[in-house]
Amino acid sequence: MPAIGDIAPDFTLPRDGGASITLSDLKPGKVVLYFYPKDDTPGCTLEAQDFTARLADFQAAGATVIGISKDSVKAHDKFCKKHGLQIVLASDEGGTTCEDYGVWVEKSMYGKTYMGIERTTFLIDGAGKIARVWPKVSVKGHADEVLAVVKAL
Repeated sequence: MPAIGDIAPDFTLPRDGGASITLSDLKPGKVVLYFYPKDDTPGCTLEAQDFTARLADFQAAGATVIGISKDSVKAHDKFCKKHGLQIVLASDEGGTTCEDYGVWVEKSMYGKTYMGIERTTFLIDGAGKIARVWPKVSVKGHADEVLAVVKAL
């Protein structure tokens, strides 16, 4: 997992709406990059709704919010439409970006292990460096906490 002060791994991924997004193209803006397990599940839906509800505040602070999961662009489009999401959702179906950021990990549920995305948020500064990392995110209040740090950066 990249640490604070490291250059954020660059990526170009397909996104909702059929376009693509490249991290390095967003410089010198700040980027809130959050990884989440799956579209349209309770925690992931709440997290996306919370970031969407505060999107104008993130934009006013000079930040772009990008959610990444291994869901397809088609799934992202359905997820956005169903919940009125306004944030960018990027598709990492191949998992390369998840691996580059160290969030593709072994998880355990009901005694079974499996590979999945560990809910993690990275704040990337205008120079493309990791400014803050929130590992193993608890969704409730997370968007507000991230926004406070973005405003202070």
